[in-house]
Amino acid sequence: MSRTASRTTVGIVGGGPAGLMLSHLLQLAGVESVVIETRTRGEIAETQRAGILERDSVRLLVDSGVSDRVLREGHEHRGIQLRVDGVGHRIDFQELAGASTWLYPQTDVFLDLAEARARDGGDVRYGVSESSVADVTGDRPAMLFTDADGRDHEVRCDVLVGADGSRSMTRHSVTGRQEYVRRYPFAWFGILCAAPPSCDELVYARSDRGFALISRRTDTMQRMYFQCAPDESVADWSDDRVWAELQARVAGEDGFTLLEGPIIAKSVLPFRSYVCEPMRHGNLLLAGDAAHTVPPTGAKGLNLALADVRVLAEVIERAVREADRSALDHYTPRALDRVWKAQHFSYWMTTLLHRTPGAPPFDARRQLGELTHLVTSRTASALLAEGYTGWPRSGRDGGATRPASGIWPEPTR
Repeated sequence: MSRTASRTTVGIVGGGPAGLMLSHLLQLAGVESVVIETRTRGEIAETQRAGILERDSVRLLVDSGVSDRVLREGHEHRGIQLRVDGVGHRIDFQELAGASTWLYPQTDVFLDLAEARARDGGDVRYGVSESSVADVTGDRPAMLFTDADGRDHEVRCDVLVGADGSRSMTRHSVTGRQEYVRRYPFAWFGILCAAPPSCDELVYARSDRGFALISRRTDTMQRMYFQCAPDESVADWSDDRVWAELQARVAGEDGFTLLEGPIIAKSVLPFRSYVCEPMRHGNLLLAGDAAHTVPPTGAKGLNLALADVRVLAEVIERAVREADRSALDHYTPRALDRVWKAQHFSYWMTTLLHRTPGAPPFDARRQLGELTHLVTSRTASALLAEGYTGWPRSGRDGGATRPASGIWPEPTR
């Protein structure tokens, strides 16, 4: 069967938040693109994903004209709660770092971006199949795919971007890549439950039984997790057993308890740390989970993807405007600078709060010593606050540094 041939400036494989945001930013710069995605728009919209947005991620959504819904419907968090062996400690982001985060599900970020691309006439092709890439080191790399109506296409472009997630197909075209991997000996048992919030902010708890995270989805639906073995079976956990375990991990002398409700879903979430270097091969560039993944403990995954494409849009615009593809050389070092900083932060929070199976008693006591230092030292607490809310863009990234105090943007209620 013959293929329909076409041309664009930038071909983007992957229509999640990273791919759609890149397409949006490129259009603002006058650079055309085509996005292909194997899932349908409805399938992505129905995949429930939690999300904590750093302030600069909120800034990007609002200032680029995607949507200000995050300010109207998102929940501003000015801190988090750390519970260490039943004792609560608050890390005040505003006081320590002059910043906040926003609880705004990744699903809603996708919905905002998908609507913005449709509103602005973006070329996004959902529900494709048989997708592949070709000639990534040549002057005219290509995306090959079958569209949702069964027609075959070949889209040639000047620059090709792989934003196709952690199971990336495009990543395999990066020959000679170096992969850095850290696998963890534990996973998260997660639940979605119909209940009111147990706390206005996220609760990170460390106990002798292991880690727990108490998050929220909406005013009536909550997300909660506890540390478990990677091979844990959901079938072994009744609702009563789940609630008993969660309550035990957050219990303390202050009487803090979780508000319970019907459990809607259960799952086991294994995770790892991963980085692919370089993030460019010829005229193929990787972004988001296609290039790196982090444990969910530090809430960095979506924020890193948005930071990637912000840099990527800048270097692609320069390469196109100046007809100089050497501008693409700046992408990998600029992106990796933040990626490795986020990897360190996510690894640190993960190892700080989880109990490692089989660890000697010394390690457990050392961990408690570090946590005690963290919650009693302003300097140590500020390090966590700065990392969690996101490091401001430095001058070398072409953006403004964070104001010394106050928040951006002011939340609207």
